[in-house]
Amino acid sequence: MMIEFTVPGEPFGKQRPRHSRVSGTTYTPRETREHEALIRQEYRKQCGTKFPEGAQLRITVTAVMGIPKSTPKCRRSAMLSGAIRPTKKPDWDNIGKLVCDALNGVAYDDDKCVCEAVVRKFYGCEPRILVRLEDINA
Repeated sequence: MMIEFTVPGEPFGKQRPRHSRVSGTTYTPRETREHEALIRQEYRKQCGTKFPEGAQLRITVTAVMGIPKSTPKCRRSAMLSGAIRPTKKPDWDNIGKLVCDALNGVAYDDDKCVCEAVVRKFYGCEPRILVRLEDINA
């Protein structure tokens, strides 16, 4: 079984947990929670199928980042062709972590069943995250 879906908007990486000095608790920042909710919402809207328990999964995350408006035309075409790739934040591992954590309990029981992962960053006219989930043994 293979599932693909798209999350619109500029790619976002998982932020570090914050610690409250007042209450002494640790919490996830609001922006991270909002982006995880968006990923879950898009998955439910576009796919909705949950992988069976114990499935061994491969996830491919392609982050398409918007081209800055100040970019000259000569560099813009190189960015669109893939000759120039993003070396700016968010880091690839934070993007992958956000997507995998957001899909916990929605696409699969826990992200421990993800056995292979690839995260790629490109530039494009329309910023988005493309996610492909595949059962390795299917």
